[in-house]
Amino acid sequence: MDPAATPRQNKRVTITDVARHAGVSTAAVSKVMRNAYGVSPAMQERVKAAIAELGYRPHAAARGMRGRTYTIGVLLDNVRNAFFADILDGIRDELRRSEYTVLIGAAGFAPDEQARTIRSMVDRQMDGLILIAPGTSREEVLATAASTPTVVLGHHDGSDTHDSVVDADDIGAGLVVDHLVSLGHRDIALVSAPGTKANQWRRTPEIVLTDGYLEAMERHGLAEHARVLHAAYSDEGGFKAGMTLLTAENPPTAVMTGADVAALGIYRAAHELGLRIPDDLSLVGYNNTALAALATVQLTSVDQAGHMMGSTAARMLIERVEGRRDRAMQTTMTPRLVTRGSTAQPQGR
Repeated sequence: MDPAATPRQNKRVTITDVARHAGVSTAAVSKVMRNAYGVSPAMQERVKAAIAELGYRPHAAARGMRGRTYTIGVLLDNVRNAFFADILDGIRDELRRSEYTVLIGAAGFAPDEQARTIRSMVDRQMDGLILIAPGTSREEVLATAASTPTVVLGHHDGSDTHDSVVDADDIGAGLVVDHLVSLGHRDIALVSAPGTKANQWRRTPEIVLTDGYLEAMERHGLAEHARVLHAAYSDEGGFKAGMTLLTAENPPTAVMTGADVAALGIYRAAHELGLRIPDDLSLVGYNNTALAALATVQLTSVDQAGHMMGSTAARMLIERVEGRRDRAMQTTMTPRLVTRGSTAQPQGR
């Protein structure tokens, strides 16, 4: 190979360089990169070899000017919630064989910070957005979805503007209450996320979960025993909620939470107070993350199929990016209860 035909190392490799290296036209390189119809296997092999040898990467800004950047933005509130890892794995696996790159924005719990992150993703011309239980206002999300293909994961509010992937959280809560009641519990508390005020979402996961819990308690004739404590879905949020509930005058014999990460915080609070799980307190999480199955934890939890939620959201989003505009879609996952060693019959009380 003539050294003159090889681009200098300090110069960005272009599609023209790839075409010259492979001995084909730039149009042929473009067709291979787009998996266009009619490209021979030999042509594909030659172009892909040239791309690999030269280390060619398409310029995102230039691709954006042509109408697509092949980037997907994912909004979440924090990276410490293990359930989000399951969702991200599903998104990644769905897009693995595509040209799309996933960029993550961990924006915190504050609605204004989440809104700023969403706007930054739009400003960077991302082709589509997956918003995981966004805390920003519904108005903000609808305005974004009007111009950028969007899938909202978690919130049950329907829309003609964006797609949705949700879990049947009310059914999940009912599964937990049914299980605990079958063991003999009556004093069952729920620790749920506080949500945000005045954000116009009417059916967030925590609202639907709470409704399902209250309905199940009433169905079992235990409405007077129902109590809901709001706390952030984090280890610290769970710990504070656990300390409040377990030091109350009449502490519950069982606690269910809306997230495994919060359940682990309650686990820590119980340990600090000298309480044993499940002997002194039955504990149930939600999400069935990898943490729940750890030998030292063995947390009973509701499986939301996080991987499937992520892959479904990615597939729906790409359909929107690539042309589906005629209808909005909502996919609902059916939860199942996975029982482990953190729940048992109440002792003494």
